Amino acid sequence: MSRHALITVALAQHDFLVGDIQGNLRKAADLVGAARDAGADLLLFPEMALTGYPPEDLLLRPGFIESCHRALDELVKSVHGIDTIIGHPWQEKGKCFNTVSWIRDGCVLGRYTKQRLPNYLVFDEQRYFSEGSKPLVVELKGSRIAVIICEDAWEPGPALQAREQGADLLLIPNASPYRDDKLEARRRLFSDRYADTNLPMVYCNLVGGQDELVFDGRSMLVDGNGQVSPPGPLCEEALLLADFDPVERTLSAREWESAPGEQMEEIYKVLVTGLRDYVHKNGFDEVVFGLSGGIDSSLTLALAVDALGAEQVHTVMMPSRHTSGLSVELAQEQAVRLGVDHRCISIEPAYETLLTLLTPSFSGRDADVTEENLQARIRGNIVMALSNKFGWLPLATSNKSELAVGYCTIYGDMCGGFGPLLDCSKMRVYELSRYRNSISHVIPEAVISRPPSAELRPDQADQDSLPPYEVLDQVLQRYVEQDWSIAQIVEDGFDEAMVRHVAGLVLINEYKRRQAPPGVRITHRAFGRDRRYPITSGWRDSETPQ
Repeated sequence: MSRHALITVALAQHDFLVGDIQGNLRKAADLVGAARDAGADLLLFPEMALTGYPPEDLLLRPGFIESCHRALDELVKSVHGIDTIIGHPWQEKGKCFNTVSWIRDGCVLGRYTKQRLPNYLVFDEQRYFSEGSKPLVVELKGSRIAVIICEDAWEPGPALQAREQGADLLLIPNASPYRDDKLEARRRLFSDRYADTNLPMVYCNLVGGQDELVFDGRSMLVDGNGQVSPPGPLCEEALLLADFDPVERTLSAREWESAPGEQMEEIYKVLVTGLRDYVHKNGFDEVVFGLSGGIDSSLTLALAVDALGAEQVHTVMMPSRHTSGLSVELAQEQAVRLGVDHRCISIEPAYETLLTLLTPSFSGRDADVTEENLQARIRGNIVMALSNKFGWLPLATSNKSELAVGYCTIYGDMCGGFGPLLDCSKMRVYELSRYRNSISHVIPEAVISRPPSAELRPDQADQDSLPPYEVLDQVLQRYVEQDWSIAQIVEDGFDEAMVRHVAGLVLINEYKRRQAPPGVRITHRAFGRDRRYPITSGWRDSETPQ
């Protein structure tokens, strides 16, 4: 066959639900038909499309693997008229592999097993998979085409192996989750692999929210000159077409590139996607949370309405003796602007009752944070009661800065099934709020401009207990996300006593973070999967208070 034949590649940048093998099978079959009808010669699915990614300990269940094998057999028999490459787990001789199968006209031409298994940050593949070692190169219309999987592209070895086998084109199915610097990291990666191999590349990424992770899509191409294309759609399903000319070594997208937006636009869309998919994929339609008139709950409301629609969102203001009239007014104003169901339930009767009940036990003790936390926990009970009664998913509105230093009440404002802002620092919450208001003014300006306060005691302000958020977030970024030592942070110009205090708060509040709900990951070091510190620990050195 002539090596001059043009090849049209279809990329299934789609959302495949973890564990829904039959649903993913039906979706894959539909996409095979759609790609064939569009004139594609080859259809590339994301990594582990048949099971969704990451399936985690589902992979340890024999019945799950057996179901995958049966579904793959069914798909293989149904594929005709278009080459199809789909990702799935594959078990043989007692070992499980992260695999893709190359299917043509009812047969598997070959399988490629992932060689580099990531085991850092959110990835834990060495728990489940064994490493592959062999390349897969298949001829199609006179061209030799190789495939490697995700992490394989982050090191030169597998791509060089493909080149040595005479590959003309490299396909890279991925399940690469979003973080706020990921797009640029991918561009550097593709430039590096092109420099190693001189091969054009097709990168197809998964899309959609999966627990804390959001797969952002943004599939890309690298042409025969090493030019990296603009990314495909952000957080949107799409069947993307690209044409490969093996003579000219051109690889061109068919009108699916989209220019990346500003960072806050990008992050906001990722948060909306993560929230929407978590709600819907877990069988909920509606959400409920406390709307306090503060910045965190106000941004949560905007996100929830954008993700789910106003009719699916319920908010509740829960004033106490310490709640200002302005807070009540601002919560009501935003609820009206966005057209959501809003109610006001005073916690004062419940608070009075609890104080009366506890007075004998508290005799001789001054009021302290205990009385503050009582208010937060009453509010948590009210939100959970509404959730139980009406089947609404409760949202927690805490941000990353609060969670880092424990400036949140366990079983109180930390109550919830999901936390959209849990990887957003306080200053990023402000940035995102201003970004959302640049589209339409949904958050009252007074919410953004007023000093933050938990309003759990008279004249309370967050900065009574914490450094200014402008400073705190810089320290946390260095200490939590970059693992700087206290000495390094102090050398960078921060007050040593303050840094030691913040580091100590981070350390002693690990138990709270373990009991926080999941939330959308947007940085390279979110709490939870990314940062696993022991709760019970005797570790002490010069970096932390003795």
